[in-house]
Amino acid sequence: MPPADPPDTKWKGSREAWLDAAFALLLESGVDSVRILPLAKRLNVSRTSFYWFFKDREALLDALIERWREKNTQGLVRQTEAYADSIVEAILNVFDCWLDPELFDAQLEFAIRSWALQSDKVAREIDAADETRLEALTRMFVRHDFETLAANVRGRTIYLTQIGYISMKTREALEVRMRRIPAYVEIFTGQAPQRHELQRFHARHGYVPGTDGRKSDGIPRES
Repeated sequence: MPPADPPDTKWKGSREAWLDAAFALLLESGVDSVRILPLAKRLNVSRTSFYWFFKDREALLDALIERWREKNTQGLVRQTEAYADSIVEAILNVFDCWLDPELFDAQLEFAIRSWALQSDKVAREIDAADETRLEALTRMFVRHDFETLAANVRGRTIYLTQIGYISMKTREALEVRMRRIPAYVEIFTGQAPQRHELQRFHARHGYVPGTDGRKSDGIPRES
């Protein structure tokens, strides 16, 4: 377990504050920018206070990987395991990840994958995450009576498509994305979503058909 924050954190910051600042720099400028002095300046704390929370920079980077693993990999796995009456509802549960950065952060995913190009260690973490996520998607299809090979291919199609779009850093309006959802569902599952299934999905994301909606990273999309 990480050490508890010291009693007086006013001049030291906190472990979570250091991690938040590190993530911000990672997203802005890449892993080479994630260094103790710039982080201390950003937090307006003493450089030496870093060592209350982390042994060294490598320990901080390890903590960043762990947070990504919990947020994105476990977030996706949990959605594949969420209750669903049908494979369509199960897929819509997974699609929640692409619409809700609290479940799966696309910007963070891009940053970690960019980091992996410079680090064999991080590349191995990516490989492990990909395997875990693909296995979870395969199990989801198997639970809904798909044969194992077909389940794996469908899971790979969903996952590799989405990772490709994240890598392209493309964006689309929420209205455009929602109009495409039924076609994506049918392509990925072989079944068209029912009206009530789409209505529940729309409601979860505060979407009213016919509105412009917001913009954010999410379901496979075009620029």
